[in-house]
Amino acid sequence: MYIAYVVVAVLFALMLAGSGRGKLVREQRVTDTITGLGVPLSWFVPLAVLEFAAALGLLAGVFYRPLGIAAGIGAVLYFVGALIAHLRAKDTKGLAAPGVMLLFSAAPVALGFLSL
Repeated sequence: MYIAYVVVAVLFALMLAGSGRGKLVREQRVTDTITGLGVPLSWFVPLAVLEFAAALGLLAGVFYRPLGIAAGIGAVLYFVGALIAHLRAKDTKGLAAPGVMLLFSAAPVALGFLSL
């Protein structure tokens, strides 16, 4: 299970870093989607920081599993919040991206527990 955790943690950390980068540089697609949900531009940096922190925590979890599990739980909560934001804005076609990220965020949590 350790190798599976490492692979999933590294891949998901890359996904989180890419998502955070999109918020920091204010890519047009990302900006349009998030502001369309009613999220102000002033939240972009804090949201990106949360994603970068989760990515670093998952990578640190390779060496200290409880930290990786905690980072994974934080990512799960982050993407539950993203799903709620889409549902509140009645953006059902935008549910796929945070839904997939939610599933990916649950994987390192499960594998982290299994590899303790």
